[in-house]
Amino acid sequence: MNRQTKHIYILLFSTLLIFFNGCTKAPLDKLAQETLPEFRDDLQAETLLTGAVRHLHYLNTLPDDSSFDLGPDRFPVSWLRESMKSFIDILKQDPSREELARIIAENYAVYQAGGRKGLPRGEMLFTGYFEPFLQGSLTPEDPYIHPLYAPPPSLVQEADAHNGKTLFKRRNSSKQLVPYWTRKEIEEKGYAAGSELVYLKDPVDAFILHVQGSGKIQLRDGSIRSIHYAASNGLEYFSIGKLLVDQGKISLEEASIPTIRAYLAAHPEEQKEILHHNVKFIFFHWAPPGDPVGSIGEPLVAGRSIAIDPAILPQQTLAFLISARPVMDADGNISEWIPMHRFVFPQDTGAAIKGSGRADLFWGSGNYAKYAAGSMKEKGTLYFLVKNRFEELEE
Repeated sequence: MNRQTKHIYILLFSTLLIFFNGCTKAPLDKLAQETLPEFRDDLQAETLLTGAVRHLHYLNTLPDDSSFDLGPDRFPVSWLRESMKSFIDILKQDPSREELARIIAENYAVYQAGGRKGLPRGEMLFTGYFEPFLQGSLTPEDPYIHPLYAPPPSLVQEADAHNGKTLFKRRNSSKQLVPYWTRKEIEEKGYAAGSELVYLKDPVDAFILHVQGSGKIQLRDGSIRSIHYAASNGLEYFSIGKLLVDQGKISLEEASIPTIRAYLAAHPEEQKEILHHNVKFIFFHWAPPGDPVGSIGEPLVAGRSIAIDPAILPQQTLAFLISARPVMDADGNISEWIPMHRFVFPQDTGAAIKGSGRADLFWGSGNYAKYAAGSMKEKGTLYFLVKNRFEELEE
């Protein structure tokens, strides 16, 4: 099969994949030179180099005979490693922002994410996540009465024969594998009892930690321990923010973690029902100190790591994000949103991040990260980059 024919088959497969995912847009478009954005980075160069080195480490763990599709092109992992090595070499020369933008535009092929269904081509929705810092107790003593659980013995984990993804099930009385219990059943019927890992003060804090996937817990003796996603009940994620908007309790424009928190605090009688709307439940484990680890097994970099849908968009490349970021005033409130444009690395996944039109930016920890992540729902575009002159490798 020649290269042109192979590309036609790849495009046909991509089109079918999108159709069965309920989206009418191709996941990636290869851009012509004259349509490229300006790759001027707005964040510290040190974090960019850190993210690149960590991503190269991930690429080095992939099988040497693996290859990956970007739009109409297929690249062996060896070339993706070479692309990242070249990017690291460029960064070590300490170029100015303008020089870096020029070098990338001249030397890298660019593929744009297709964007969300029903919106202009390439337009995406960016949200954010962060690493919560919470207080907890290893024993249930008031007010620490809301547990986070390790995976219980009843949770059965096995690989899906079709795609290798982990499935989470349980066995019923007939020893048949069936869906695991819902959030409500776990919390109200004690199906995870005996697997308590730590106790928090606030059920909403526990819920948010489930959504974020990792955090740091300060125990009563003053020590701080990292906690991280270990497994789930395997059920679908449902947004409680969307629920409140659909019910007319908050507007779409004001939907954010602070707004949701405020509504739950003002309506405690509705809290359980609202939280139980999200049937997905997360189990945790204690993690080593340091940055939280993303789904590719590498520590995340604040402002540089993003979560995408790896079934649609590639995790094996450098990316560039254009959206908006918040500015905080002296009182700690968001005063405005200003343009954001930076190189990022697809190092994580998320239950709510599906298709070619969604990405989640990891903001790190602290107050700014908390409010930026909780309030972010911005339009933008996302590009994936691979060193060009690939034809030379095939000769």
